[in-house]
Amino acid sequence: METLANLLQNNRQWASDRIALQSDFFKRLENIQSPKYLWIGCSDSRVPANEIVALDPGELFVHRNVANVVVHTDLNCLSVIQYAVDVLHVEHIMVVGHYGCGGVRAALQNNRYGLIDNWLRHIQDVNQKYRSIIETAGDIDKQEDRLCELNVIEQTLNVAETTIIQDAWAKGQPLQVHGWVYGLKDGIIRDLKITMDSADDMTGIYQRAVSGVKI
Repeated sequence: METLANLLQNNRQWASDRIALQSDFFKRLENIQSPKYLWIGCSDSRVPANEIVALDPGELFVHRNVANVVVHTDLNCLSVIQYAVDVLHVEHIMVVGHYGCGGVRAALQNNRYGLIDNWLRHIQDVNQKYRSIIETAGDIDKQEDRLCELNVIEQTLNVAETTIIQDAWAKGQPLQVHGWVYGLKDGIIRDLKITMDSADDMTGIYQRAVSGVKI
């Protein structure tokens, strides 16, 4: 069995390189965490949050799960959001999906993998809700892309509807919630035009974003 010695060596080299570029890099990280952004993304190993937006450690607070789902009973995700908003005072929350998502594909094709099927049920619900839009997208790959987009839009609304976000807005805290999708083929993030910064017109913003994915 292969050992993890190469990873430990990589880590030592990475730490050495960081210090060579900025001698106080780790001292700064040790003493403060003040990110402006919370990234809620997929666990997929091909989507490294910090790297694709070119931010250093300490500049991006991150929560990841399979297919970037936000469920109002998921205390793990809600705890991250609450800490980010109430303690770190982030100014932006980005829900970021990605094309080619295995979780979305499994939900679309109704594949069975075991326990995770219960988690993917949330995406199947999105698929059923917008089946007519998804079917008009084209072949199965285009339908998968369309469901990726609609899933992000749905989860972005879920974030905005949490008591955490609603309470922050009620207090006048500056906070925006965004929905993005990342392209594995080109490395580009696409804005799905769903950005909410108050409790006003949430339904209208959501519906316009859904209409936008039909184009």
